[in-house]
Amino acid sequence: MLETFTARYYYLLVIFLMMLGLWGMISKRNLMKKLIAMTIFQSAIIFFYIASGVKRGAAIPIIEHDHTKINPDLYHNPLPHVLMLTAIVVGVATLGVALALLERIYDRCGSIEEDEIIRKLEE
Repeated sequence: MLETFTARYYYLLVIFLMMLGLWGMISKRNLMKKLIAMTIFQSAIIFFYIASGVKRGAAIPIIEHDHTKINPDLYHNPLPHVLMLTAIVVGVATLGVALALLERIYDRCGSIEEDEIIRKLEE
């Protein structure tokens, strides 16, 4: 088990970033801090997929027209990277919408603290 973590040390970074994001989303009462924590959590997941999709010593999958047999172990799989590029675009769009909503909440309630917003809504 220890060999797995030493060979793939980025797992520790991913676990740390995921726990940091999860802790921030659960423990913070400020909506902006929750949004930042959500972005950190999302970045950790994207980093995990990109890092786990890499093959050491593999080539990019550009195949010449004169190929006879293709060994897939010799090439990178571009699909995880393409999917994570899509996830980054969706994440940026989500962040933009969330920031716009936070601005509207601040304009309406005068705060982005959860407790003050709940108190103001109960009045």
